[in-house]
Amino acid sequence: MSEAVRPRGSDAVSVDREARIRRALEHLRQETTDQFETPVYFAPGEFTDPELAERERDLVFGRVPSIVAHSSEIPNTYDYKALRLPRNNVILSRQRDGSVKALVNLCRHRGAMLEEEGCGKRRLFSCPYHRWSYDIDGSLRTITRDTTVGEFDRSQLGLVELPCEERHGFIWLIDRPGAQIDVAAWLGEEMDAILAGYDLGELLCVRSEGFEEPVNWKLMQDAFLDGYHIQYAHPNTAGKIIHTNVMAFEDFTNHCRFVAPRKTIDRFLEEDPGEQSLVDYVTETHFLGPNVTLLKQPDHFQLLTFRPHHEDPARSIMEMRLIVPSAERAGMDPERWTRLWDKNWQILIAVLHEEDFPVLRNSQKAMASKDGGQMVLGRNEVANQLFRRMLDGLLEADAGA
Repeated sequence: MSEAVRPRGSDAVSVDREARIRRALEHLRQETTDQFETPVYFAPGEFTDPELAERERDLVFGRVPSIVAHSSEIPNTYDYKALRLPRNNVILSRQRDGSVKALVNLCRHRGAMLEEEGCGKRRLFSCPYHRWSYDIDGSLRTITRDTTVGEFDRSQLGLVELPCEERHGFIWLIDRPGAQIDVAAWLGEEMDAILAGYDLGELLCVRSEGFEEPVNWKLMQDAFLDGYHIQYAHPNTAGKIIHTNVMAFEDFTNHCRFVAPRKTIDRFLEEDPGEQSLVDYVTETHFLGPNVTLLKQPDHFQLLTFRPHHEDPARSIMEMRLIVPSAERAGMDPERWTRLWDKNWQILIAVLHEEDFPVLRNSQKAMASKDGGQMVLGRNEVANQLFRRMLDGLLEADAGA
């Protein structure tokens, strides 16, 4: 059985995609898969412990960048998106210079929420309680009946800003003010170059939806790094399309990439594909630590993000996005383009609600058992092991790092 591949140096980015696919094809022929050296053990309490959940919110999401939106969701000046993150309620605001700022969604007067979750357009963020208002850059603009309020330094009472950066068509954020954000450094040279090669900023987020589920965020993320369950949890959907427990894997420390063969590749089990491209015969998955699965399909991408609930370790927020070329770029009639992605989206939603979520909800219930015993990740569950390794590294680091 082969070990998981970790590219190094200048070879890291130039690993040939066709060669990786052929490695997956050979695994399929030999009934093998890439593996780590040993199994990894863990306990059910990791999915129910309130103290651990708080440490994850602070030491993971309050320390490293994570994706919170695609740039096309707020494309124009004055566009905004309001959302709940693990530590803060946040407004993403497109600025006059084209940049994006992330602002804590809390009026500095008496703490009212400025915007409910969702997207819109605002020239000012105005408090519904006493009508204090803020510019889109977060600066305090208006205090109603200000002659009666008293004197203070308005420059110190703007909305609190969180570290935010746009890169590779995504908006990344660290959920703690004052942190230093450097997405390229977090991704590392290899994964940063991989994402740059996809031109994701030229695509559109054509569909998106969020789901609050009674499931710990790590259980959710684990399910979408797992190629071992496909045949068993999705026998009539994905199990008919993608091979189970076969992947060619690349380890980029806090991130990874792997290909899984589709069943259409079976024609080459007994036949040499020669120089023919096999790209259309696989699904390519990327894990972008700490909480993102990016699926590359032949004609589009799916982005899945998983965030912990701000209080309850047994709840999380999953967001799913369909990221596609425009109708013009795809050379399609707009009506046909819309029908295509509507149909694709409905299939994805149905699989989530009918197959993934029921299993995960019951898993979370099972984790509450007091005497369930130790659990294990197998050598074959390489992406899941990497996810756990990344989290352990962040949680073990000093909180002030």
